[in-house]
Amino acid sequence: MKRTISKPKAQSPQLEGLLFLIGQSYNKKAWHGTNLRGSIRGLSAHEAAWRPGTGRHTIWEIVVHCAYWKYIVRRRILGEKKGSFPWKGSNWFQRSTDFTEQAWREDIKLLESCHVSLLEAVAQLSDRELTHIPKGSKVSNLAIIAGIASHDIYHAGQIQLLKRLQH
Repeated sequence: MKRTISKPKAQSPQLEGLLFLIGQSYNKKAWHGTNLRGSIRGLSAHEAAWRPGTGRHTIWEIVVHCAYWKYIVRRRILGEKKGSFPWKGSNWFQRSTDFTEQAWREDIKLLESCHVSLLEAVAQLSDRELTHIPKGSKVSNLAIIAGIASHDIYHAGQIQLLKRLQH
C-alpha cells in the first residue's frame, strides 16, 4: 500500500520554503534529478544489500543512515532526549544478514516515518526558533534543516552511482 505524505502547514513563508526544500530532496519532483526516495524506488533487498567493496556502505546502510539523521535533526530542533531510534548505535548501522524483502521494506518504512516526523517538527517551528542553536549543535535550526535536505540529495546521488556500479 502506497502511503502519501501530507504536507504539514507551516506558520510562515520561510518555514514553507524549508518544507519545500525538504520535500524536493526527499520525494517531490525537482529540477536537479532523482531525490532520495526516488533513488531507492523499485530496488530489491538483494540490490540494496550489495556492497561495492570492503569498508564501503551498501544502499541499505545509506537508507538507515538517512533515517537516523532525520531522527537526529527532529530530536535536536525539538529539544528531545536520545533513545527512540529503533537500532542501537549511531550514524552508520550494519544491517543484519537477514536481507529479506520484508526487512528491506521495514527499513524503507523507517526512513519514511522519520521523514514524516521531521516534516511535522519543522512545520511547528516559528521563524524565531529558526535562529536558535539547539543543545548538541554548533549551528542554528535553520542550518540544520537546510543541511538535512542537502544530506538527502548527497546520498541520493551516492545511491544512483551504486546502482550503476551493480549493472
